Amino acid sequence: MFITFEGMEGSGKTTHVQKLFSFLKSQGHDVVLTREPGGTAIGDQIRKILLDRASQGMTKDCEQLLYWAARAQHIQELILPHLQKGDIVLCDRYVDSTMAYQGYGRGIDFSLLKTLENIVTKEVKIDRTFLFDLPVEEGLKRARKRIQEKIQTQKEDRFENEAIVFHEKVRQGFLELAKKEPKRFVIFDASLDKETLHEKVKREMNKMLGM
Repeated sequence: MFITFEGMEGSGKTTHVQKLFSFLKSQGHDVVLTREPGGTAIGDQIRKILLDRASQGMTKDCEQLLYWAARAQHIQELILPHLQKGDIVLCDRYVDSTMAYQGYGRGIDFSLLKTLENIVTKEVKIDRTFLFDLPVEEGLKRARKRIQEKIQTQKEDRFENEAIVFHEKVRQGFLELAKKEPKRFVIFDASLDKETLHEKVKREMNKMLGM
């Protein structure tokens, strides 16, 4: 079972994918938690380049190709082997983030993105996507607060520094993707308190598990 978590910066998706992982482990399920970009040693190196504020001058074509390169490694090295074993794989961001950020946000041709998707992800099917939706201003406020609290020399804040209009395009992109595939997407109101939202996520997960 392959479940992806999506949403803009500050939406809480990372918190909730971690909470769901802990819940499933406590119930005795074989479950793997991973993220994009990253999930592998090579993917983590690409992540550093993509999210580093020093990469501000990166072209949009370079950006999207790096995402696909990291994803290709991620699928073959981690996601596919675990799915073939019968594990539950929870992934913090996946293809829909590329469509929202690079397609809707950057304006990259969707036919090109779909071609690359077909090449890179052809062996993997998403069973469900949990989308955490939140007004852009609130999401960025949360995200910037989180970054300020991190003690690190390299801050992963290249996207947080984008203009509001970019993030509005991304948010609408996610909602449009969900509208196109209502059976795959479950939209959560990310403005809810953490515990209420966690209960809703668990409820959806239990439905998938037939509980």
